[in-house]
Amino acid sequence: MLTYFRYIGARLLTLLVTVYISITVVFLVPRLAPGDPLGAIFVNLASVGGRVGSQELVQEYSRRFGLDKSLWEQYVSFLRELARGNLGYSISTFPSEVIDLLRSALPWTIGLLTVTTILSWVLGSILGAVAGWQGRRSWWSRFFVPVALIFYTTPYYILAILLIFLFAAYWRIFPLSGAYALGVTPGWNLAFIGSVIRHATLPALSIILVSLGWWFLSMRSLITGLKGEDFIINAEAMGLRERRILWGYAFRNALLPQATGLAISMGHIVGGALVTEVIFAYPGIGWLIFNSIKGMDFPTIQGGVLLIIVAVAVANFIIDVTYPLIDPRIRHQQAG
Repeated sequence: MLTYFRYIGARLLTLLVTVYISITVVFLVPRLAPGDPLGAIFVNLASVGGRVGSQELVQEYSRRFGLDKSLWEQYVSFLRELARGNLGYSISTFPSEVIDLLRSALPWTIGLLTVTTILSWVLGSILGAVAGWQGRRSWWSRFFVPVALIFYTTPYYILAILLIFLFAAYWRIFPLSGAYALGVTPGWNLAFIGSVIRHATLPALSIILVSLGWWFLSMRSLITGLKGEDFIINAEAMGLRERRILWGYAFRNALLPQATGLAISMGHIVGGALVTEVIFAYPGIGWLIFNSIKGMDFPTIQGGVLLIIVAVAVANFIIDVTYPLIDPRIRHQQAG
């Protein structure tokens, strides 16, 4: 038990260091990028008759967002406010607070990512296990392996554009963008739920197909490698049913490396989901960050990117600390 707590402590320390480095990078990158964060605001003011050249207005906005301070002072202030849970105000949508913008966008990203990640991982693992167990000569492998290779090597955005062209522009089966139809009242009613599912189908499908290709190929390779192991040969010699050997022995032993692959690829999956949100104008964190980058909205960029990094880091931490519960050999190796 003490070894396990040491293992958790080491992973927790890695998590904290990763988050701190990420906070620093997220703070510096927008400020080192070229562009004027207040320029978009003054352009909008000019379009409605505002005084773009007002020195008092420039000074007030600079003071409000802390842009009149040195970089170091801004960094210290950012860390202090972050420790209090305050992400500040959005520059492009002032006086909206960043935390409110994230709160409204987060459910859409969580819903999209949760469904697509679980479905692609489960379906890819099951189909890959069957293909790996039946071998190369089966029609299952001959059909699914080339298809999985095509999906795996296709970037998220390319597949998303193809889906839009086929099912939104050409056949007009699904909507082109958005999260739900105009005129539909949000709430727990069939009209809203049906509209949400319909609008999320193409974004979800683009993520599932690409991810499923990798999980299929990965599990197929793992099962193929396990077929020659001694415990599989012994199970066959004992006369156990082929289905039991596959799911009770081979599949269970392949789950740990497959879970490791899920942890490693979590950032790639999240990144693909964010790009997909931009293509479909899906109102999640990716769409929010994209609009914030266009408006040089430092606080919103920081809040959105930091939320994603922390979420991915915590997800990897959770997967890491569950490994020893599945396979105790891991914590013994760490102790050694």
